[in-house]
Amino acid sequence: MIQRIQTIYLLLATILCIGCLSTPIAHLLTTEGTETVDMYNLWLVSAEKEHMFYFCPVLMALLVIATAVTFFDIWLYKRRTLQMRLATFSIILLVCWYIAYGIISRLLVAELTASWRPHWTAALPAVALILLCLAYRGIRHDEKLVRSLDRLR
Repeated sequence: MIQRIQTIYLLLATILCIGCLSTPIAHLLTTEGTETVDMYNLWLVSAEKEHMFYFCPVLMALLVIATAVTFFDIWLYKRRTLQMRLATFSIILLVCWYIAYGIISRLLVAELTASWRPHWTAALPAVALILLCLAYRGIRHDEKLVRSLDRLR
C-alpha cells in the first residue's frame, strides 16, 4: 500500500489540508488602520486575540470533509474505482472551497470596509488539489494495468 506513489500523494494532500485548517488564511486590515483581523476557516480573530466573531462554517465544513475523504481514500487501495471517485469528490470539494473563500472574502471586505491580504496558507489546498490530481492519475494507471493483465489471462 505505502509503496504506491498515489498513497504518498493522498497522504501529503491530507497533511496540507490539515495545515490549512489550523492556520489563518487571510488578514484583513480596516481602512482606519486601527485593527488587524485574522481570517481562519471557521471565524475571524482580532489581532489582539481578545475576541472572535463572524462564525462561518462553510469553509471549515468543506475543508474538513475534503480532508476526511482524502484520508479515507488512502485505505481503499484494493478498490481502485471507488478510490478514483473519492479523489474526484475531494477535488470538487477543494474547488468549492476556493469559490467559497473568494465569495466570503469579498463579502467580508465589503462588510468590514477593510483591505484583504491572503495568507500563504491559503495556497495549501491548491497544492493538495494538484496532489489529488496526480493521485487520480496514478490510480487510473494502476486500474488500466490490472485490466490489461486480466485480458492476458
